[in-house]
Amino acid sequence: MPQVVRPRIAVLHGTHPASPLPQRFRSLADREAVEVLHRAARVLVASLPVLTDRLVEALYEQEPGYRAAIEADRAEIWQEVHHSLRHNVGSLIQPREFREAAHRTSRRIGEIRAEQGVPLDAVLHAFRMGGAMVWQDLVDETARRDPDDVRLLVHVAADVWNFVDEHCGIVGDAYRQAERRLSWRRENQQRLMIAALLDGTARIADLCEAAAMLGLPEQGRYAVLAVASAPRGPQRPGPARPPLNLPAALPVAAPYGQSGPDLPDVRPDAAPYGRSGEGGLPHARPDTAPYGQSGPDGPPHHRPDTAPPPPTALPGTAPLWHTGPDAEFAILRLTGDPGDPGELHAIAAALDAPAGTRAGIGSAVEGLAALGDARRLAETALRACPASGGTVLLDEHLPDALVVTSPALGSALADRVLGPLDRLDPSDRDVILETLTAWLDADGSAQRAGARLYCHRNTVLNRLRRFEQLTGRCLTRPRDAVEVSLALAARRLLAP
Repeated sequence: MPQVVRPRIAVLHGTHPASPLPQRFRSLADREAVEVLHRAARVLVASLPVLTDRLVEALYEQEPGYRAAIEADRAEIWQEVHHSLRHNVGSLIQPREFREAAHRTSRRIGEIRAEQGVPLDAVLHAFRMGGAMVWQDLVDETARRDPDDVRLLVHVAADVWNFVDEHCGIVGDAYRQAERRLSWRRENQQRLMIAALLDGTARIADLCEAAAMLGLPEQGRYAVLAVASAPRGPQRPGPARPPLNLPAALPVAAPYGQSGPDLPDVRPDAAPYGRSGEGGLPHARPDTAPYGQSGPDGPPHHRPDTAPPPPTALPGTAPLWHTGPDAEFAILRLTGDPGDPGELHAIAAALDAPAGTRAGIGSAVEGLAALGDARRLAETALRACPASGGTVLLDEHLPDALVVTSPALGSALADRVLGPLDRLDPSDRDVILETLTAWLDADGSAQRAGARLYCHRNTVLNRLRRFEQLTGRCLTRPRDAVEVSLALAARRLLAP
């Protein structure tokens, strides 16, 4: 044990301020104590195997944190304890020669125990148990040889226990450093695994390992959320995770990472402007409007009998995040019944995001192997999100998804259907487009479209007839109505 004797001798060469005894007397007493300590320590060195057996057995009986490690490989633990005792007891006799070796041994033990997952408290307790056993053996050996010399050990007791505390500190520092390295390595492996799953490049053979690493069922149901913040200037390139709030349906767990980031808001009134009814047909009945549909002048009209129940909360299923080149992605584990869209609706309704945040939620998929498809669906939903922000559920915006997945064809359709309006004055053109969009959102009702636009129903009908005259389309013809609806979506979503 280093510095068991030399520091005290160096201090005691001067007059101790708290001692009334002469300097010479205390120096002699300390030197005699050192000689007694050395004699007893040499006996311990000679009987180290027996001491090692006793300490390993005491650890097994008194320290539950070591019990599993000893049962798994008792010989390895025995060698480790023997190696540590040899250097530490040797430090009592030759501090300079054994100091660094003793430190290296303690650091190595701290690192190994961190890798094995033995609690730090158990490791420190083991070191203190070893120190107590060595001290007791020193006292017993001194008493056996000459009981009168036991009193001399009092002069070195503080140094022995300071040595134990020093090595506990070394072990603790090494343990924490190893724990940080392991945590970084584990998080890096998780990031790589999540990236592979979302890219669709994960091997089938690795799915079982991925499920265990991420704490997710291999055959569970999942959806992916894609989030992008408002456009930024050239000084801030790349995606940035906006400040978001997790819905109650997805309780925050320790992550993987992820210190739990927040999720975006999907307000019902954030549906893209100009969204049409089912299939874009102009004469659909009012009670057939899709869930969450909104018009330009207000929030959506949810029917009480179709409002989805909140999804079942499953503790420990916090979203797993991944940063992509253009957006942030979150893996959402779904726990509802397959085929029931209510869970995605409830998650979307519970999200909360600042203004300007764009988010897209893809369709549900089965199994970790399908997460690559889920990411692509979420990206499609994100592209269907208006530039002003909001959230798009892909299953509720499939016509828009068709447009954004083939932008060239979408632009061609918009030019073909709406191109004749571009010859009008811009303000006149915008009035016709706004009226047409409001009429489609009102399921073909001129009365309700007029209420939204604050004009008479006849004004709405006149503008629609003018549109038909300019474009040659007939809004009562289903094919033309579908093309007009898709053209409006293309004009809105693909505008430069």
